[in-house]
Amino acid sequence: MTENAPIVFERPVRIRFAHCDPAGIVFFPQYLVLTNALVEDWFTDALGIDYAEMIGTRRVGLPIVKLDCEFSRPSKMGETISLALSLLDVSSRSIRIRIVGRGHDGVRFATTQVLVTTSLETGGSISIPDDIRAALSRAAASPYTTEHKGTS
Repeated sequence: MTENAPIVFERPVRIRFAHCDPAGIVFFPQYLVLTNALVEDWFTDALGIDYAEMIGTRRVGLPIVKLDCEFSRPSKMGETISLALSLLDVSSRSIRIRIVGRGHDGVRFATTQVLVTTSLETGGSISIPDDIRAALSRAAASPYTTEHKGTS
């Protein structure tokens, strides 16, 4: 898969007071909070893998182990931006995704992330479980755009 991989999950997100610094713009680490919420919703809503159950019951974690971010324009409280996730690569223990945040005036930020499946019991990396791998394979084989109808 390439950096130009199709969008597989997208949703609008309202920028809230809690996301902003005293200057009234998104404090950049908050974008990572927003992208993590997008990944959770992608797993639950589009892949059919209940993220809360994956973490809480199955004890399978999905931490970011590599992160690259570019910040292009500020986002302000009250705006709604669109977060679009593309699946770039799936390996035996990790996935690589790209998330782009866009506002009415273009790209606000973009991030490429490598997430690794881990055992929350041992803290070590594990192979991607079969059901998750199958869901990721379906997403990679037939990309689609799913829009989550609410705003966060």
